[in-house]
Amino acid sequence: MSLNAKERMLRRAAADIEAGMTVNLGIGLPTQVLRYVPADLPVCLHSENGIAGVGPVGKPDRNLIDAGGAYVSPIAGTSYFDSAVSFAIVRSGRLDLTMLGAFEVAGNGDLANWMIPGKFTPGAGGAIELAQKTRKVAVLTTHTDKKGNPKILEACTLPLTARACVHRIFTDMAVCDVTPEGLVLREAAEGVSVAEIREATGARLIVPDAPLPVF
Repeated sequence: MSLNAKERMLRRAAADIEAGMTVNLGIGLPTQVLRYVPADLPVCLHSENGIAGVGPVGKPDRNLIDAGGAYVSPIAGTSYFDSAVSFAIVRSGRLDLTMLGAFEVAGNGDLANWMIPGKFTPGAGGAIELAQKTRKVAVLTTHTDKKGNPKILEACTLPLTARACVHRIFTDMAVCDVTPEGLVLREAAEGVSVAEIREATGARLIVPDAPLPVF
């Protein structure tokens, strides 16, 4: 994935974060969305290692890290707590939005993002509960893997994190929504055609008749 494509994806994902939301940014690509969240946007960013109120990355505190180990900064009102409280926030459905990475995601919203058989994994982690309990789940991922194989599939082949949990998928090529009718293409990345998106997608894709917005 080129730098420009990655930046476009991260910037587009950040645009879905609205004032007043409580949002969790998962490990990997999602934590990088923080760079594109306006510093003055009134939003509560949650990190499952025990922070509510993660600030912009411009002035990181070397004593403060997020769940992925990256340095972050506090803001006025930042609070800290243990894992029990952090996951009580998750389990009680207080998160408006979580953004997660993915190895695979299915057209019906199934998510696989914690394990590739035969490769080391530190464990399932918090993604299982984030995926199940958050009001809206978005995925950030490359549209294909390093070999060019689709990561958006009709059915996941890897162990599932959660079933039918994903609402929106952001990739370097497109924005897609999981709907009762199926997987709908909502937006295309600059310079990417609908034909290219179809070819790179392993699930049935519904393309609206109206012109697609470009990000």
